[in-house]
Amino acid sequence: MTELDPEDAKVVTLARTTRARTGAAEGAAVRDTDGRTYVGATVVLPSLPLTALQVAVATAMSSGATGLEAAALVTSGDGEDAAGRAALRELAPTAPLYVADLSGNLLDGT
Repeated sequence: MTELDPEDAKVVTLARTTRARTGAAEGAAVRDTDGRTYVGATVVLPSLPLTALQVAVATAMSSGATGLEAAALVTSGDGEDAAGRAALRELAPTAPLYVADLSGNLLDGT
């Protein structure tokens, strides 16, 4: 993984372990402005399809987070998650989103 601030590296690690633990297609993690972290994994139900990033953002929101400092998405794909990115940007317009592969290698950090 590219050198990240230790707190940002932790968010990537949490996303990676969440994906591995659940066996989901993707894992995500976010850190709120109080330093708390929230994780999410892809949900694939006919009545409720959610991306991992959507789950992580929704978990943060439902826990009372009012802002996010950073987010990470671990994927075997290209990380093009328009719905998840939109949810993140509504709560945190300038927070970095680190996209990493399954090994934790950074693909994008926007």
